[in-house]
Amino acid sequence: MTDTGTGRGLLRFLTCGSVDDGKSTLIGRLLHDAGLVPDDLLEQVRRDSRGRTEQEGGIDFSLLVDGLEAEREQGITIDVAHRYFATARRSFIVADAPGHEQYTRNMATAASTASLAVLLVDARKGLLTQTRRHAIVASLMGIRHVALAVNKMDLLENGEAVFAAIRQDFTAFAAALKFRSVTAIPLSARRGDNVVQRSAAMPWYDGPVLLEHLETVTVEDGTGQDGPLRFLVEWVNRPGPDFRGLSGTVLSGGMEAGGAVTVWPSGRPARIARIVTFDGEVARARAGDAVTVTLEEAVDAGRGDLLSGPGDAPEVADQFAADLLWMAEEPLMPGRSYLLRAGARWVPATVTALRHTLNVETLEHGAAAVLGLNAVGLCNLSTAAPLAFDAYEANRHTGSFILVDRFSNRTVGAGMIRHPLRRATNLHRQELAVSAEERAAVKRQRPAVLWFTGLSGSGKSTIANRVERRLHALGHHTMMLDGDNVRLGLNRDLGFTDADRVENIRRVGEVAKLMTEAGLIVLCAFIAPFRAEREAVRALLPDGAFLEVFVDTPLEECMRRDPKGLYAKARAGALRNFTGVDSPYEAPEAPELRLDTAAADADALAERVVEALRLRGIAGT
Repeated sequence: MTDTGTGRGLLRFLTCGSVDDGKSTLIGRLLHDAGLVPDDLLEQVRRDSRGRTEQEGGIDFSLLVDGLEAEREQGITIDVAHRYFATARRSFIVADAPGHEQYTRNMATAASTASLAVLLVDARKGLLTQTRRHAIVASLMGIRHVALAVNKMDLLENGEAVFAAIRQDFTAFAAALKFRSVTAIPLSARRGDNVVQRSAAMPWYDGPVLLEHLETVTVEDGTGQDGPLRFLVEWVNRPGPDFRGLSGTVLSGGMEAGGAVTVWPSGRPARIARIVTFDGEVARARAGDAVTVTLEEAVDAGRGDLLSGPGDAPEVADQFAADLLWMAEEPLMPGRSYLLRAGARWVPATVTALRHTLNVETLEHGAAAVLGLNAVGLCNLSTAAPLAFDAYEANRHTGSFILVDRFSNRTVGAGMIRHPLRRATNLHRQELAVSAEERAAVKRQRPAVLWFTGLSGSGKSTIANRVERRLHALGHHTMMLDGDNVRLGLNRDLGFTDADRVENIRRVGEVAKLMTEAGLIVLCAFIAPFRAEREAVRALLPDGAFLEVFVDTPLEECMRRDPKGLYAKARAGALRNFTGVDSPYEAPEAPELRLDTAAADADALAERVVEALRLRGIAGT
């Protein structure tokens, strides 16, 4: 715990809340009234404030924090502004987070390193949805202490009843969250009441003013000095043939030369030979130190691995439950493949189940098929390889991760691990007596998946059927998977929502992979509207074993053909979630083959596919 006397160290805190609650003004007023603003900056802000404010001294205090030009023009905070300052009693790093809902991701990022949240509430409005959302995100991100700053009290004649009602509302709401302390403070950032100096306008309030509370509050140290050893390998340092070191940061605990460690996720034991820093060799390292360690044994350890003490093992699993904050406009859909980054390690990952979402108004759990922008849900995840981690509650560094879209490289989700799932610990891949290569050799062909994609009515199944007939005539062993046929059996439980379409293609991809292991050439004719799912199937197969065949037929032509009468139903409103009408189709960007149905008939296009297979050595004559 942090020392409660003078010189109690650094406090990282966050200001958050709904838009226009006065976060930037509050921090600017705090810096100003504590005498922490240089004269030249104060004069510059005074000039910039002309015509913008009627505040005391003609100063718009928010300008002391809002550094971006766009923020100054709009009068809002759209990015996280960080400020360092110090008083005689403590040092501080404050992150001023944006209040707008679309910038919740920025607030979450700032919260991940803070120990305390100053949560602002406009006394005139009370608790708003975004206020509650920020409280939830702060709790999920590991913040355990809240200063509830009830601002703009001067606009309500500093009424005690208003303050008491807001404090009671928040206390009741936050009871289900994991805060260890909530301190409510009535104030006026504009006038400076109860920010640095006690306000004579609110004689009924006898608690601490904001700065006093920040200087004296006891929070968890946050350095992890007393925790178990967790050393994250960020890169392998090999400046020459005679030196191989593991460079990274001690996230928690400590280690010393000669000490025993275990490398995770492999679980291999080792012993530290040397600990090297920029300034030379040291005997020990502790949390926060960036060092390079060498091991006495030639242990295979690389980027993303964790070193622990021999008796303090992290969890190791490829399935776990986590709270997930979704940060993208496109919703999270279970079954879709993303890239997961945990520490310095990247691994493909899939959300296998969305167990429930969290209602930010009531904190009740609700069922949902997808997770939308700024929504919070409890999910099960599966990774392509085991990860070493701790529960986020125990260690922020090793219990957090982000999800990244595989195509745009945008961060789409932030996760906090709860616990591993032990469902598959007794499952091991069975080594088979006959290999996939041997099966393919008997059939005298190279297994592959031909994935025909295009709109309904484009001619996918027609062309695929003719390709299979030609391959069969050449003596090849094939199997055709068609969208309707699969939905009549294996996937009869799935509908046509985006989430169901994702799961439909995931299952088909796994089946197609098994069929290639049997040595078959597999023809798949599916709309498969999303690029992510088509690429996820490609990733299941060896290089060159997946050919995307784009049957490129304009929507107008597909509607004209309408072989099953589906477009007519969709346009009449009798068929929902129909691709091309009220559900999107993402055309391939670089397919192996593009078949223009306006330029050739089905037989000619089928022959073109067979010729492409010959050229790739998949099918012979």
